Amino acid sequence: MEIKTAEFLVSSSRADQCPDVNGKPEYAFIGRSNVGKSSLINMLTRRKGLAMTSSTPGKTMLVNHFIINNEWYLVDLPGYGYAKRGKKEMEKLSNLISHYVCDREELTCLFVLIDSRLKPQKIDLEFIEWLGEEGIPFAIVFTKADKNKAGELRKNVDTFLNTLKETWEELPPHFITSSEKGLGRNELLAYIEEVNVSVSESRG
Repeated sequence: MEIKTAEFLVSSSRADQCPDVNGKPEYAFIGRSNVGKSSLINMLTRRKGLAMTSSTPGKTMLVNHFIINNEWYLVDLPGYGYAKRGKKEMEKLSNLISHYVCDREELTCLFVLIDSRLKPQKIDLEFIEWLGEEGIPFAIVFTKADKNKAGELRKNVDTFLNTLKETWEELPPHFITSSEKGLGRNELLAYIEEVNVSVSESRG
């Protein structure tokens, strides 16, 4: 897939305020704060400032919609698990995420970003478990592949996937990416294109 156009559409503070996308497929990106979500979006679209990156975790507080090639939507969701937020703010964000993920009919696939440098984190495993219970279609994206020492990347990815195998009969699709090196870009876009085709065929 070649991305010819990528434009910011709108930010929404509540899931029920998200725009009418006229039946076009919608792909959302989510992960723990500081997992490299904005950098990944910018790498995928090759638009350096499309999604705002920040050294301060937990900056994204809204659901941000971008229209790609006028064919599908890319959605930047708030990060979860940023401990420095207040309790009320955490509840508000949790509600925003859960309402979007569970109620957004246009959501075609949720990409869950996992930091490839870390051992399996409880918060990520619990989030993925919840997606399974809710029947949400998702794929896993391992980020920051270039930040690992030699041999550690494959070991960390395998450890995470093997942990999932303890409770999952079938693993979701997964991708290994590096925003700095452009690693995984073609594979991710090819997957989105494949899903877009199947969605189009299913609608006749």
